[in-house]
Amino acid sequence: MSTWELIAEKVKTLPSEKQREVLDFVEFVGSRDRQGRPRCSPAGLWADLALDLTEEDIAEARRAMWGDFPREDI
Repeated sequence: MSTWELIAEKVKTLPSEKQREVLDFVEFVGSRDRQGRPRCSPAGLWADLALDLTEEDIAEARRAMWGDFPREDI
């Protein structure tokens, strides 16, 4: 018996509301695997925050975080 036939047999035994749940799950799994979905840009996520970071700001933050690396006590 094929996988499709096994699934069909099991779904036939379920009440209609559970069959609908199975259908919803199958649609979810199918949509999850689709390629070509548009990706969100991080710039769009931060658009309303009015951030004005420069390369120098980022470099300064990196120097502050990594300034004492590697430490002798590690």
